[in-house]
Amino acid sequence: MFRKSRVSICILLAILFLAAAGAAGYVKKTYTIQTVYVEGNVHYTEEEIKAIVMKGPLGDNSLYLSLKYKNKGIEGIPFVDVVDVDILSPDTVKIIVYEKSLTGCVRYLDTYIYFDRDGYVVESSSIKTVGVPQIMGLQFDYMVTGEKLPVGNEEIFNSILNITQMLQKYELASDKIYFNKSGEITLYFEQVKVSLGNEPAALEDKLMILPGLLSNLEGKSGTLQMQTYDADSGKYVFKPE
Repeated sequence: MFRKSRVSICILLAILFLAAAGAAGYVKKTYTIQTVYVEGNVHYTEEEIKAIVMKGPLGDNSLYLSLKYKNKGIEGIPFVDVVDVDILSPDTVKIIVYEKSLTGCVRYLDTYIYFDRDGYVVESSSIKTVGVPQIMGLQFDYMVTGEKLPVGNEEIFNSILNITQMLQKYELASDKIYFNKSGEITLYFEQVKVSLGNEPAALEDKLMILPGLLSNLEGKSGTLQMQTYDADSGKYVFKPE
């Protein structure tokens, strides 16, 4: 009787093992990823995001990835805050990248220091990221990731946020933004510098018409002096180099 019980248990375990193996085989075959879509990435290419997210023995399994990244951030990857993996079909996934909010960067000891809208240091990198303007004219002696840049006048960060938001609004991609000690602003667009002066009330009016002015200066090198721009006459001064 005891032997029969042992045989029954062994048979049951074998059946369970075969069932588990069959289920695992089915999941592996059915949920093996063939197609991947990536959205939200700026600092990394699609291939780089795939390599980061889909690493490991089960990195090509859509079910595993969706559970791995569900309601969970991703650690150790600069500029990336959260990654979601949505299953579109068993063999197709969409990787959604939520990057850390960056307002600008400064050059410090051969490194680019990236900060958010409040001036807190988010990341540092030896690589300049496209789409994030370099802010010049800020004075500080040290920096600590997670803390504010010690620039003295913290109101400057409101000015930086204000102008970067307006640049986005009018689809202007400035490489660098320079603030001098008097608060005067100069924008850099490849070979053209745009001097905006220090008139916060007139700033948006100037940026609103700037795209049209820059299109007329394509291929030229010099300074567009908009600190004295006369909106009524439509005139401005451009000094070629």
